Amino acid sequence: MSHKSDFLDYDPLGNPRLSKTVPEDDRGFGKRAAESERPEETFSVPVRQPFPKQEGQAVGAANAVTSVPAGVSQSVSIRTSERPRIVPGGHVLSFAGLFFFTFLVFFRPYEFSPALEWLSRGALITAIITIIIFVPTQLALENRVSIRPWVVNLVLILLLLSFVSVPLATDKAIAWFSFVDYLKVIIMFIVMVNVVRTEKRLKAIIFLVLIASCLLGVAAVNDYRAGNLALGGKRIVGVIGGLFDNPNDLALHLVTFFPIVVALLIGTRNPILRLFYFVSALIVLAGTVVTFSRGGFLGLIFVVGSLTWNLAQKNKLLVGTGLLVLIIVFLVLAPGAYRQRISMTGDASADARAGELKRSVYIALRHPLFGVGIGNFVVYSDTEHATHNAYTQVASETGIPAAVVYLLFLIAALKSVRRIPKPRDVRKEERRLAYLAIGIQASIVGYMVTSFFASVAYLWYIYYIAAYAICLSRICGSILPKHSEESLTAEGKVSPV
Repeated sequence: MSHKSDFLDYDPLGNPRLSKTVPEDDRGFGKRAAESERPEETFSVPVRQPFPKQEGQAVGAANAVTSVPAGVSQSVSIRTSERPRIVPGGHVLSFAGLFFFTFLVFFRPYEFSPALEWLSRGALITAIITIIIFVPTQLALENRVSIRPWVVNLVLILLLLSFVSVPLATDKAIAWFSFVDYLKVIIMFIVMVNVVRTEKRLKAIIFLVLIASCLLGVAAVNDYRAGNLALGGKRIVGVIGGLFDNPNDLALHLVTFFPIVVALLIGTRNPILRLFYFVSALIVLAGTVVTFSRGGFLGLIFVVGSLTWNLAQKNKLLVGTGLLVLIIVFLVLAPGAYRQRISMTGDASADARAGELKRSVYIALRHPLFGVGIGNFVVYSDTEHATHNAYTQVASETGIPAAVVYLLFLIAALKSVRRIPKPRDVRKEERRLAYLAIGIQASIVGYMVTSFFASVAYLWYIYYIAAYAICLSRICGSILPKHSEESLTAEGKVSPV
């Protein structure tokens, strides 16, 4: 039974009013009860390893069962029953709102021209309008406000614990405003994981952030070249304020986005796009260097290591040796001031950060259950600064249990993309998504390392990356039943059962 593949445009929005559903699994994805009554055609696709069910995968993939026919060492038997009724235009307006909101967060256009000052509150207004559109649309389409994979559940627990810390905070005003800012982050995270259901939507969001990253990288390199330095005349600041004016935070963003650009470069076949991604990767890498961030350098090492390890199919020891040589060459070619900066561990900045780290650990141990209140560490700081460590930031401000949940959230986001099949286990036409999964995985690893030196636990950085992971995991749920029986049989990769 031949049918046109809808892998690129599939939007799994079953209307609960039109058909009966069965209970969801433990990761928040259900399927139609009526599906089991439909006639099916089954064929076997040989693979190198069994594929676990992905979060939010399509019905065909959810019903895949393993079989070992004669002459094939291992295969996956795919059912080609009729797809569920879909609503192709679901969440179009919600996605438009999310896209414009992302533009305002990452570009902040009102900083470049006084004529655009009216957009200074545009992100908040856009978020409110997007939520107003999203909630009734989501309820009408799926009869629930959000999917509930483990990553989302952990985020909601973090939000609850931060809210509990508000009335117990030392400075309740600081705690309340910090909680409201964090609430906006979580709400848009929920919108994103529910709205971005297709590869085209995911690539659109990533491409928008890529343009912002290139702008930041070019401006950083130009400021360093021209000597436009701040922070005592030693370091550049981001051309875009908010998330990126601090060079360490700018480095964190560029480091975590670098592997995603590399994954897009490897996964595309278009020579023009390949050139664009290659230049973008160089810009992001150069921007990271001129921030002179020591945490960014460590994060970059782990990012490149994660990429290399996952992309290398054989001779990982040889690849690891080559990676070490690459790092040495990178340091040799880097500016001398950069080598001097990353080699310094006893300067005033490092001593101050070490002092705040020790202080935050002490505060966390003194207030282990609920902390001193979200955003309240500055009240206890010896220098009125943040913790400069995302993990102790959560532990000291919202409690050690919240820090454990935060760490589990990072691990769950990482596992959601690790479950996606490796490039060698899928056909060439779909390897771009497998490469993107490797890139996002490296991005999370880079964040886990770099955030050890930055107070960013409640900011947008990781929540966009985690949303990429969940969205890609849902999209890749249909990575196996993507071709008709005839097309696979013609290539000699299918043995009809």
